[in-house]
Amino acid sequence: MHRLSRRSVSSILRSGGGAARYRKAVAPISSSTSVPIFDSVGVDESRSRWYSVLPGGRSVAIKSSNQVNLKDSLILGKRYESAAAASDASATPPAERYEYQAEVSRLMELIVNSLYSNKEVFLRELISNASDALDKLRFLSVTDPELLKEAADLDIRIQTDKDNGIVTITDTGIGMTQQELVDCLGTIAQSGTAKFLKALKDSKDAGGDNNLIGQFGVGFYSAFLVSDRVVVSTKSPKSGKQYVWEGEANASSYTIREETDPEKLIPRGTRLTLYLKRDDKGFAHPERIQKLVKNYSQFVSFPIYTWQERGYTKEVEVDEDPAEAKSDEQDDKTEKKKKTKTVVEKYWDWELTNETQPIWLRNPKEVTTEEYNEFYKKTFNEYLDPLASSHFPTEGEVEFRSILYVPAVAPMGKDDVINTKTKNIRLYVKRVFISEDFDGELFPRYLSFVKGVVDSNDLPLNVSREILQESRLVRIMRKRLVRKAFDMILGISMSENRDDYDKFWENFGKHLKLGCIEDRENHKRLAPLLRFFSSQSENEFISLDEYVENMKPEQKDIYYIAADSVTSAKNTPFLEKLTEKDLEVLFLVDPIDEIAIQNLKSYKEKNFVDISKEDLDLGDKNEEKEKEMKQEFAQTCDWIKKRLGDKVASVQISNRLSSSPCVLASGKFGWSANMERLMKAQAVGDTSSLEFMRGRRVFEINPDHPIIRNLSVASKSSPNDEDALRAIDLLYDAALVSSGFTPENPTQLGGKIYEMMGMALSGKWSTPIEEASHADAKLNNTETIEAEVVEPVEAGSQK
Repeated sequence: MHRLSRRSVSSILRSGGGAARYRKAVAPISSSTSVPIFDSVGVDESRSRWYSVLPGGRSVAIKSSNQVNLKDSLILGKRYESAAAASDASATPPAERYEYQAEVSRLMELIVNSLYSNKEVFLRELISNASDALDKLRFLSVTDPELLKEAADLDIRIQTDKDNGIVTITDTGIGMTQQELVDCLGTIAQSGTAKFLKALKDSKDAGGDNNLIGQFGVGFYSAFLVSDRVVVSTKSPKSGKQYVWEGEANASSYTIREETDPEKLIPRGTRLTLYLKRDDKGFAHPERIQKLVKNYSQFVSFPIYTWQERGYTKEVEVDEDPAEAKSDEQDDKTEKKKKTKTVVEKYWDWELTNETQPIWLRNPKEVTTEEYNEFYKKTFNEYLDPLASSHFPTEGEVEFRSILYVPAVAPMGKDDVINTKTKNIRLYVKRVFISEDFDGELFPRYLSFVKGVVDSNDLPLNVSREILQESRLVRIMRKRLVRKAFDMILGISMSENRDDYDKFWENFGKHLKLGCIEDRENHKRLAPLLRFFSSQSENEFISLDEYVENMKPEQKDIYYIAADSVTSAKNTPFLEKLTEKDLEVLFLVDPIDEIAIQNLKSYKEKNFVDISKEDLDLGDKNEEKEKEMKQEFAQTCDWIKKRLGDKVASVQISNRLSSSPCVLASGKFGWSANMERLMKAQAVGDTSSLEFMRGRRVFEINPDHPIIRNLSVASKSSPNDEDALRAIDLLYDAALVSSGFTPENPTQLGGKIYEMMGMALSGKWSTPIEEASHADAKLNNTETIEAEVVEPVEAGSQK
């Protein structure tokens, strides 16, 4: 809010300048009102008018400039609102409109140095421009065949001069007139292709499909990524003259002139000549240009020729040595044969670079398996046929075509389960390669082994066309690609040849298990694809569907045990009762298995149950018998618990043992022995969580085992007997090892075992006489025994 001081107001009144002069002084009082205080044009000063000084206050009637009472208004800072001001809106000064300005040299610097992350994309952009020019000509020639009369072939040719660092790209497209040079190359971010597409859309004759690539109008300037100077020579069929556009990297201006050199005239199209920077002259090597074309523009719909050095072998005569020629003359009978040698003649010629056709654009019914396999090997540099492939078009909210492959073997030398970024999915937009560096945008990490190509016309890209922007369309595409990948893998699992899926599972089984952890939405698709060994199938994998089919009628849950090997799993004491009941148990022998199953939680309404955890329910509980057992062994359990102390949470009667005396079960919500072993092995494991999660262990005893019955008698008759207490300690350590846990003091455990072995083996195989003689021998070892001296005797002699 602006206010006038008393001095400024008094000076206005003394000046007696009238309303017009007062308007000039008072008009800036408020920046919030757009109505002037006084209108000096066509206003009767004797008439009362309402004016607003500042909005939102009382109003005052002013008859003339000399009658203004500023004491109650301006000086006191009152606000006034006028009704007449609303009707006087036509007096508001018009707002002036300004265009955004840009510093051209700075903008060019941003485009060249900041827009693109990789210099080699310049060739992709320029080839895309050339392809658009050819497409425009092809479309316009349908209605005007005269456009094709100068040069019939529609192609792109790239020639290099590695000695001088020059790259020339020539197309026989539509070309440009002088005005189009100004509009397209002289105006940054104006896309001639986008303008052409808009004209097609507005035209009634517009076709349904088009192959035009350009979009943003900055692709041409990518030439300055590697060039100091760019010369564009172009001729349009619409104009009989050929014009040359020339610009430099750091300049804010360019030149256009008419081509007058007859040797440089072209029949039609555009020729770009790039004068490479000193550090980028490596792009002028023919081999590198050919490699870039195959990588980025392999599937452009027009032939791309590169200027390559070729060679052929031929036989040439060799001059004979004079000495050899003289000897040949002397021997007339010998037939003379001219000596030759093989040499390689080199020459330069045009070579078609983009030979491979984009088979994803064809009807899947027309493509053979051999063609799919050949495309896979060429595109991904593989030597083995894929296990499966899937070719499909997708229509709807997002349209794209794709071919997906499942490799025959996992990549060597790296683990893609850990490597989040892979180069297995190649993204194309209108057949132009965009990127293969994705971090989960198109496929989740656990499906990173799937290889393939995806081609779409309406993907959201950034201006450099290198980065896929996050959007709803990308998420829809990701869901459909994942669904197709699962269908492809499911097809392998249902194959008549079981070895195909065994091979797949051996290579990529860990990926699917990782999916159980990371992707809960697809649990229903992942679970049927899992494979495990079991107590009834130790040598062949079985699926969860096969397990459910083999379940007993009274079985409610899916049982599993986690161990480090099949041998350890099948010999664990936890399995004894289940083996007697012929209940199948899954063996989780891979480190990731247990976590994957815990994330699945259930399959076909059957819960996964770890048989090494406490409170195992096998469906055969006899409450009366259990009650009797608890009463009978209550004192024994308390006695053992008192001896073990905090090592165990409780001592209970076991319902899972048949031949073992005891077992150490994990807490219901804690880590199993296998998980505890894995967590200990972690390089950056959290020791505090380790102590918390492994805290609860339940010592379960087998009441039918002789050792437990003997200890039960000892608990009642001799609870303080040292041998009985040592037996409890040894029993706990043995249970610790047999249950899969690691003893805290292996040396102490070994000492206890040796001591017990000594007691058990004492005098078992020796007689009392042998023991007495052995004792006498020890006593007599102290006596000195005189050795008999024997003289040496030669062999064959007699003494």
